[in-house]
Amino acid sequence: MPKQFEEMQRDLWISILLIWIMCVPYISMAPFTTQSQSLQMGSPGVLHGPTEGQRILSRAKRGWVWNQMFVLEEFSGPDPILVGRLHTDLDVRNKNIKYVLAGEGAGTIFAINEKTGDIHAMKRLDREEKAEYTLTAQVINRDTNEPLEQPSEFIIKVQDINDNPPQFIEGPYQASVPEMSQVGTSVTRVTATDADDPVYGNSAKLVYSILDGMPYFSIDPNSAIIKVALQGMDREMREEYLVVIQAKDMGGHMGGLSGTTTVTVTLTDINDNPPKFTRGLYEFVIPENLPIGKPGGKVEANDRDIGENARSTYSIIAGNDKDVFEIITDPQTQEGILRLKKPLDFESRKSYNLTVEAANVRFDPSSGGPYKDTATVRVVVEDSDEPPVFSKSTYMLEVDENAPINTVIGTVTARDPDSTRSAVRYFIDRHTDLERQFNINVDDGKITLAKPLDRETDMWHNITVTAAEVQNHSQISRAIVAIRVLDINDNAPEFATEYEAFLCENGRPGQVIQTISAVDKDNPIQGHAFHYRLVPEMLNNPNFTIQDNKDNSISVVAKHDSFRRQKQEMYYLPIIVTDDGDPPMSSTNTLTIRVCGCSREGIVQSCNVEAYVLPIGLSMGALIAILACIILLLVIVVLFVTLRRHKNEPLIIKDDEDVRENIIRYDDEGGGEEDTEAFDIATLQNPDGINGYLPRKDIKPDLQFMPRQGQHSGPNGVDVDEFINVRLHEADNDPTAPPYDSIQIYGYEGRGSVAGSLSSLETASSDSDQNYDYLREWGPRFRRLGELYAVGESDKET
Repeated sequence: MPKQFEEMQRDLWISILLIWIMCVPYISMAPFTTQSQSLQMGSPGVLHGPTEGQRILSRAKRGWVWNQMFVLEEFSGPDPILVGRLHTDLDVRNKNIKYVLAGEGAGTIFAINEKTGDIHAMKRLDREEKAEYTLTAQVINRDTNEPLEQPSEFIIKVQDINDNPPQFIEGPYQASVPEMSQVGTSVTRVTATDADDPVYGNSAKLVYSILDGMPYFSIDPNSAIIKVALQGMDREMREEYLVVIQAKDMGGHMGGLSGTTTVTVTLTDINDNPPKFTRGLYEFVIPENLPIGKPGGKVEANDRDIGENARSTYSIIAGNDKDVFEIITDPQTQEGILRLKKPLDFESRKSYNLTVEAANVRFDPSSGGPYKDTATVRVVVEDSDEPPVFSKSTYMLEVDENAPINTVIGTVTARDPDSTRSAVRYFIDRHTDLERQFNINVDDGKITLAKPLDRETDMWHNITVTAAEVQNHSQISRAIVAIRVLDINDNAPEFATEYEAFLCENGRPGQVIQTISAVDKDNPIQGHAFHYRLVPEMLNNPNFTIQDNKDNSISVVAKHDSFRRQKQEMYYLPIIVTDDGDPPMSSTNTLTIRVCGCSREGIVQSCNVEAYVLPIGLSMGALIAILACIILLLVIVVLFVTLRRHKNEPLIIKDDEDVRENIIRYDDEGGGEEDTEAFDIATLQNPDGINGYLPRKDIKPDLQFMPRQGQHSGPNGVDVDEFINVRLHEADNDPTAPPYDSIQIYGYEGRGSVAGSLSSLETASSDSDQNYDYLREWGPRFRRLGELYAVGESDKET
């Protein structure tokens, strides 16, 4: 607010205040009465105490209350502002009274003149912080401080001035409205607040207006509802509008305060634009060998709308009578993709004219229409060198097993679909015919037999035949040829298994010994039919005969009951089995029949001849008990003999078992790689030898080869030290002197050792480098040993 305007407003309020003060003595007040006392307001801001016997008057209508005082907020004069005056009738002649003020703000915000009762505001007041103050006034004796009247309560209200501008707490605002909305369509509502008193004057009466945003939008000055003010606002032309809203107090009159906010209005999309092809004619060249389902071209229809309103679907509405093509929508790019549903053939048709339509997926009838567009698509088929085409993708051929070599099984045919009509050559993929059982004529495709076939080994043979153009060998196609091997009767029937029959000695005549069936590797169409008979030599077999069971099986029957194992333990019965093929095949199979001992119920118990010679009346359980006793006696005898042998052996340890002589102590460290002779230390001491003689210190030397030298008597002098040194030198150099053990000192470890010195005499470490604190952790038994080592370490350090 300009400084000049502030000064004008301040002068205006001061003038109003002065007029109000001047008019106070001429305004009459109605007196009041309470139970204890009666106070009378003689003038605004002045409270009087009544005298006794005064008649009480009343006024029917008044616009204010006697016990309220008013003070303007934000008043900042040079002196404290006079709020009002307290007065009592005791103050006429009595000069010994004192006015006392208590309550909210007494003594700090408000001060009272003890003599006159004038109340002044000492501070600048703000109604928005506190709108009223409740205080208590009382008259007391100045000398004794005794109350002369009962305390009276009154209120000081802070009168509002327009010192707070309107504020949009929730701003800035975001709003949206559909495009093409009608005039008067509500967009949103804004709200401003004013901290001034809404019930006093017009300080908080707000009026709204648009500072920026016309002529597109309007606002109701009282309700602050923003509405569409312009017809036909198109989102595709402009999508966003910034509207500036002003709220002004004092009912919008001059001198009022104002506040502003912004509202961003976005036009939302409606489906008011149809899709539009970028071109009216599309031309695509598609090779005839394009695989089915592969894209052959793309068309595009743009839509100015967005989101779901811009989604389109494509379709072929004309020119696709043979259903060769299809068109789908790319969900990412919204393009129409033309694909093949059937293969193209340049030789039969060279071009297609298609009519393609694009239509919106989402359609709003109220927004008009139709929302679709069409375009023409011309497809030119391009000739390609295609591989040969077989007359069938799979051929079914048949051949008899054991057919002669070079028998023609069948023929495959393929042609070149191109206009050149190139010749075709045929081949067998040998990966499918590893045994090379078939051949094919490269010119006419006749498949012949290269090796005999056996149906019982492989009933089906699946091979792959390739056809290649002569002019272009890279153009190859394949076909599967399934060859079925037909059965011929080339296998004789035989027993289904190796039968072994058992015959009971006590069996009855006519007893069925075994039921026999046969199998045949062949597989005749009408099924198997087997015929059984005994060999001619056994036609009059006195022991056995066969019976036909009428189900391709027979039963072997015993003719009598006089079979005995002692007489004959085993019988062999040859049987001829014949099929009914063309020509019939037969084989001879032998049935082995064993004679066994059986129980009365016919259960086989034993088939051995030796078991029959057991004493009569001795059962199998008794035999097992006897054998167990014999084995137990043998075990006892063996144990007894073994114990006797160990008792008679002397307690003499053999030399090989005497471990006392096998304890060997090795104190030598060995030489290097040149120490090849055990205990030969002379070589290590002097590899070159001493005059070719190498003494041995590990054995007692022969005196005749090594005479002892230096055996002269010592001098008779008094020098004992020299005598001892001479004898010590002789003893050190005498190889015949004891001891004759293997303890040696290696001064030389050999030449060429890659390991270096193994002696510990030259190592830098010593016992002092070791830490023996771990001995104390081993328990009380090692604690003393650890202390000894610790003492030794400290001595060394000392």
